[in-house]
Amino acid sequence: MTTRSSYSICGMCTVRCPIQVESENGKVAFIRGNPHVPAMKGAVCPRGAAGIALINDNERPQTPLIRDGARGEGKWRKATWDEALDYVAERLQSIKEQYGARALTFSDRGGPFRDMHRAFLKGFGTPNYCNHDASCARNVQHSAISLTGMGRKAVSYDFKNARHVVLQFRNIFEAVNVQEVNNLMDAMEAGGKLTVIDVRANISAQKATRYLQIRPGTDYAFNLAVINEILTKRLYHRDFVSQHVSGLKALEQFVEPYTPEWAEAETGISADQLRQFVQELAAAAPAIIWHPGWMAARYTDSFYICRSIYIINGLMGAYGTKGGLPFVNKPGDVGRKGLKSFMDLYPKPEEKRADGVGWKYPQFEAGPGLLHLMFEAIEKADPYPVKAYIAYRHDPLMGFPDQDRIKEMWQQLEFIVSVTFSWSDTAWNSDVVLPLSPYLERESLIIAKAGAKPQFTVRQRAVEPRYDTKADWEIISGLAKRLDLPELVFESAEDVWNFQLDGTDVSITDFDAKGFVPLADTAPERDMAAFKFKTPSGKFEIVSSKLEEWGLPSLKPYESPQKPPKGSFRLTFGRCALHTQGHTVNNPALFEQMPENTLWINSVPASELGIQDGDIVKVTQEGYAETVKAKVTDFIHPEAIFVIHGFGHRLPVESRAYGKGLADNMFMKGGLKIWDKAGGAIAYQEHFVKVEKA
Repeated sequence: MTTRSSYSICGMCTVRCPIQVESENGKVAFIRGNPHVPAMKGAVCPRGAAGIALINDNERPQTPLIRDGARGEGKWRKATWDEALDYVAERLQSIKEQYGARALTFSDRGGPFRDMHRAFLKGFGTPNYCNHDASCARNVQHSAISLTGMGRKAVSYDFKNARHVVLQFRNIFEAVNVQEVNNLMDAMEAGGKLTVIDVRANISAQKATRYLQIRPGTDYAFNLAVINEILTKRLYHRDFVSQHVSGLKALEQFVEPYTPEWAEAETGISADQLRQFVQELAAAAPAIIWHPGWMAARYTDSFYICRSIYIINGLMGAYGTKGGLPFVNKPGDVGRKGLKSFMDLYPKPEEKRADGVGWKYPQFEAGPGLLHLMFEAIEKADPYPVKAYIAYRHDPLMGFPDQDRIKEMWQQLEFIVSVTFSWSDTAWNSDVVLPLSPYLERESLIIAKAGAKPQFTVRQRAVEPRYDTKADWEIISGLAKRLDLPELVFESAEDVWNFQLDGTDVSITDFDAKGFVPLADTAPERDMAAFKFKTPSGKFEIVSSKLEEWGLPSLKPYESPQKPPKGSFRLTFGRCALHTQGHTVNNPALFEQMPENTLWINSVPASELGIQDGDIVKVTQEGYAETVKAKVTDFIHPEAIFVIHGFGHRLPVESRAYGKGLADNMFMKGGLKIWDKAGGAIAYQEHFVKVEKA
């Protein structure tokens, strides 16, 4: 028997936990958390364990496919890799010659493995790179920048030493980061408190010390009242605020009318509960974490909700603090050289972005753009034609609102390519499918991970591909070879890694022991007294000079959200520990445990509608309808219904997921036009549906 142990990075969700993979005779036998990472405790989540089922799944794309019929018709012809890559390169080159390089756009799911394909876009000459973040954390990113001049990943979350953690736009026990979960559990066992603010009592709420069921759309009201209570009672961290915060007087004047009593009428959370919560939060400060959120693409004021969360962390002195939000270190911060970047091989394209980010909308960070605005630019050919689109491990037809509307916009595209390891609605409606090897069957770029002690980490190939699939670097290298970008052409993963490690004093063999290479023995001390934020003033700017310059208020007055029309409910959705949005619903192991979603509905309106637990109900919006099983419970706000996102697949190639559950994004008609103008993200939870017994 031939056995092999390799270090990898899980690819079942975007957390990318470090793992160790045991294989026997070329087949994966066992996956566990990397034993050299203490916080992993050798564990993986249910999705991580299902990586074996992913590579054994015979319903994933197995060979390159070229469309042979109408888009979405499901007629394909198999192709060799040379044929498929030749075809893609020829089409891209033809479009470039006719419309210019800017006519290509590209989207991915973000993350640390982007350097090579982003360099490919630069080399090709297009500025139009996007990621999925308009459907996730753009509001968080932009709110962090507006206050600190730094992005959301400039800080980490010291859950292990926190004395009070608040989850509002974060469901940590279902959108699982194994290290964070373990560290938070350790903190709670040591006496730390957990507060969850949500319209639904999710798993995190069930483990919390306090759960506050909030009326949908009123999070900003609650947070403003918290700030009011902190300032009125002088509960803020005096040293941090005096040294680092500007705009406190303006904040005091702004929140004066937003009292706990006022918030009670808006949110349904009593003034007494709010005051008690604030007292406990202040008692734990500065070792507190009010998480700014992951999926904060919810309401049209979510940017200001995220901003209020960061302001509370600042008032409590959590920045740079043990048990709070310590600043991360990059290789340069510990005197080490970072990885050599493929992005540095090519100049930045001079052309402006088609989605308007960075010029038409100067308040938005240009890097990953806003995909819903890119789709609008595709349809209108404004400011110029965009005719080719590569969706790279990304499924916007499932992940964005109003699938039918997106397909209409895509009619203006002459060429669509999907790079994917599983079937998706986007792949099904593409012109070419390039099958990516699942993470256990591929190597990826070495990544630099920032933290208290920064490190380089590698994903090794655990087993050879079962089907005719390729690694990400192989696909980009193959296209680069055909499009005259020789700098991105590599013959092996080792050649890719040697390029990245050039000048770092780290070699490939250094990863053999643990799968990662620490760049510092100890975390450097940061002198907070001398620390400067990257804002114009060097302070934590409650009043942002840049926001004001762009015509956006730093402190936006609260607007009460629309209540559901009679007989309707606000549609909300979220995650569970078993599935990663729509990507894992057809996974054999995970499908077996959760084959479909259910619709959570409060027991009071359910009773009025004659709906009992387990009944099949019909959900409708503007003539469109689907049916789903009801979960009748008191643990959701009466104004809302809730479903786990990612279900309702309609692809015949997915026999397990086909027709199971409800697709929430199909009930978001017009949703591409409903977005947060200050933060940039889609506002998913501004839609209303009717529910009745089927």
